[in-house]
Amino acid sequence: MSGDNGKELVVGSKLERLLKAGHFVVTGELGPPQSADRSVIEKKASYLRDVVDAVNITDNQTAVVRMCSMAVAKMLIDLGIEPIMQMTCRDRNRIAIQSDLLGAYALGVRNLLCLTGDHQSFGNHPQAKNVHDLDSITLIQMVRQMRDAKKFQCGEEIKGQEPRFFIGGAANPFADPFEFRPYRLGKKVKAGVEFIQTQLIFNVPKFREFMKRCGDLGLLDKVYILAGVGPIKSLAAARYMATSVPGMDVPQEYIDRMANAVKSIPQEDKKARREAWEREGIKICAEIIQQVREIPGVAGVHIMSIEWESAVPEIVQQAGLLPRPKLDA
Repeated sequence: MSGDNGKELVVGSKLERLLKAGHFVVTGELGPPQSADRSVIEKKASYLRDVVDAVNITDNQTAVVRMCSMAVAKMLIDLGIEPIMQMTCRDRNRIAIQSDLLGAYALGVRNLLCLTGDHQSFGNHPQAKNVHDLDSITLIQMVRQMRDAKKFQCGEEIKGQEPRFFIGGAANPFADPFEFRPYRLGKKVKAGVEFIQTQLIFNVPKFREFMKRCGDLGLLDKVYILAGVGPIKSLAAARYMATSVPGMDVPQEYIDRMANAVKSIPQEDKKARREAWEREGIKICAEIIQQVREIPGVAGVHIMSIEWESAVPEIVQQAGLLPRPKLDA
């Protein structure tokens, strides 16, 4: 099975086909609710349909209990949207993970993002025991072995259909030490990752340097890099990301722009101030997309709107990324 440009397809998901055909892809993110309400998923999905090429389903993000990523992925499939199911190592040992992978494939999931997972101390059950039987790199190795060698992690043969996923991982170009980040990405590439979604990018020059170093190591010919972007919702959010989120690099210019967006609006007019911040945050995100698109090796963007899925259509429109490419059936 080959893609539009002759590159061999290993899974045949829409995401894999678009990347191997040379399209600049756009993925989004859907955060499941802290409830069993299916309508929340349907509403969020309506904002992302035909605007992005595939949608990440987060796996108990920030270690907070939410509807499970596998169930939400199946709902998206039923709605005609391709999911990227996230799988974290925090909550499951290797037995449970492999069991879930078999089930997810049987339900139609074809893209998987392998993550270590946020520590439980950040969530709503800080007293919970984490598992971390595997980390993200060993998880990637296990998924690749299940697919390509048709073996469970223990070495036992999978008797029947093996789960076949287009394998993704995450990278933070801005975490310390900066010089080590390309080498860590190299470990994931060696483990078998096929696409990478990065942490939110605001410092574009530093990200450009990260990509150059990855290119110097020969990694950009072996993995598709999707640059992580997202809209800033308020001045408080910009300040918080700049000062309180580990591994986040938010230049002062964006904090100043958010401040200037409401400079002429009275403090008491909260609605007008909120709308002004949102307009500026969306504009900044679209500008960053246009900047990272010009960096060699960037194969697409991953938009993390974080409980603000309704902003994604405007971001993609302003960035000049509509309409999205169609594939032959």
